[in-house]
Amino acid sequence: MCGIAGMQTTSGQAPSMTVLNAMSDALTHRGPDGEGSFVSGATGLMQTRLAIIDLETGDQPLFDDEGLALVANGEIYNYLELRRELGEAGFKTHSDCEPPLKLYRRDGVRFADALRGMYAIALYDPDGERLMLTRDPFGIKPLYYAETGHGFIFASEPQALLATGLVSPEMNSPAIGELLQLQFTTGRETAFRHICRVLPGETLVIERGRVLERHRRHALPAEGPRPQSEEHAIVMLEDALIDSVRVHQRSDVPYGMFLSGGIDSSVILACMARLNDQPVKCYTAGFSGTRVRDEREHAARVASATGADHESIDVTEEDFWSLLPAMVASTDDPTADYAIIPTYKLASVAAQDVKVVLCGEGGDELFAGYGRYRAVTRPTWLGGRAMRSRGALDGLKLLRNEAPAWRDGIMSAWNKSAIGGRTRLQRAQAVDCADWLPNDLLIKLDRCLMAHSLEGRTPLLDPVVADIAYRLPDNLKLKGRIGKHLLRAWLAKHLPEAEPFARKRGFTVPVGEWIAGRGARLAPLVARQPGVTELCNAERVAALFAGLTTTPAKHDGQAAWLLLYFALWHQHHMLGVPADGPVEEVLSAR
Repeated sequence: MCGIAGMQTTSGQAPSMTVLNAMSDALTHRGPDGEGSFVSGATGLMQTRLAIIDLETGDQPLFDDEGLALVANGEIYNYLELRRELGEAGFKTHSDCEPPLKLYRRDGVRFADALRGMYAIALYDPDGERLMLTRDPFGIKPLYYAETGHGFIFASEPQALLATGLVSPEMNSPAIGELLQLQFTTGRETAFRHICRVLPGETLVIERGRVLERHRRHALPAEGPRPQSEEHAIVMLEDALIDSVRVHQRSDVPYGMFLSGGIDSSVILACMARLNDQPVKCYTAGFSGTRVRDEREHAARVASATGADHESIDVTEEDFWSLLPAMVASTDDPTADYAIIPTYKLASVAAQDVKVVLCGEGGDELFAGYGRYRAVTRPTWLGGRAMRSRGALDGLKLLRNEAPAWRDGIMSAWNKSAIGGRTRLQRAQAVDCADWLPNDLLIKLDRCLMAHSLEGRTPLLDPVVADIAYRLPDNLKLKGRIGKHLLRAWLAKHLPEAEPFARKRGFTVPVGEWIAGRGARLAPLVARQPGVTELCNAERVAALFAGLTTTPAKHDGQAAWLLLYFALWHQHHMLGVPADGPVEEVLSAR
């Protein structure tokens, strides 16, 4: 795990070292173990390193004998297999990121098609001064770019691009409209005007500082379900799970896992316990003294059943008010997902013991765990409804412009999902994998962990697992009112203490309860914040916060959280207010 950045000028002159160093300095938290740089002609590459594999010889940039240069963020899990396939001769390091150099010599611009892992890679070919950027198909690792008057710049985080001074922090209002309704943004554009995402699975070819080609490798199979029995499917699933967790444990530094007590993380723990001789180190967050369900007791029973070394971490109201500005500052590509709160706290504790954690992200999307999947498969007359048909602020009269344009990105993904005989369930899963997964869940995981120089790995988001999970028959995903049927069935067999078929409430964080306690004090601070006044009716915003009770309605509590998050995000990322104080102090600064 690292931070990468670079520039290719349009003039043909060497990129400014001031610009390159500004990006590198902004990414130090992603790679505190070292940094490297490369400049040739009009192209410059930078990397800050978090050393995980090949601690001795794995510094970047990496080179081949004919002048290729590469910087990468992430892990290539099949690097040992690729080295054997490509032949050991010519390798200069033991780095997992060196095989892409040989793959480029063999496969050209499609070099990433053979990779199994999470990655954002920049590769420079001096023949024609071509710069190539590529990102893993699920979008686990982030990569951003901007085309400026001086040239093409790219980095692992938007804030590094802003640090160059070549891009100004201007708000992209349509994207912010999505954020306030969805809690994330969709597609290539970001919340910053002029800053774009490299899409999941996309490879860009840049020459003379401009994008000339785009290629795409998709995460999900294009076909419909594969008919099969539950018995056959569960055997295939077990092989895929064990294989994925095995390669995701490849590391030269200590690793652990985040255990929520839910299905997905319990599956990861069951696999890790089977593969490790020593107790697995796992971490669980909970909320003492609140009205939300605390899963730590259940997680402790699951951990005990596997002999894991379990640490329980309390996330308090004081953490919320003191750390929230720093949490929001870490999510420069905004995701107003309240799970940033426990994730950030877990990372701060885990980073004291390990440098890598395995996490359960992706299970709901690949195995159909969300209630909205059941709704989308039902006909309208039985209560069926379209994906994300209602926004978080709908009906509250908070927005100055309540046009339904915020659904355009979701509808585009829905229309693109209709290929290869896919069922409506598969299409709904594909919509979530296109935007919700990379632009909410995985941004949350990446930024909260990288703020503490901790690497997060997601074994369920693996091509071997995805090929099996996505093409399961619908009835092996959804059975009655329960999703993730096959995953639950596997877990019931291998770790019954997880109680996979017991009825559980969804994970939540008591943000509404905490905000309500300070609603009257927050009302004028949020309502007068410049970003909020630009998009919202200030009087309605103030009334929302002032009217919160100690047990706010879910809709009101969610709306207050979104607006508080956005106010802090705009205060820091647009106005430049430091995020080194508590919530009210940061909101009061001008």
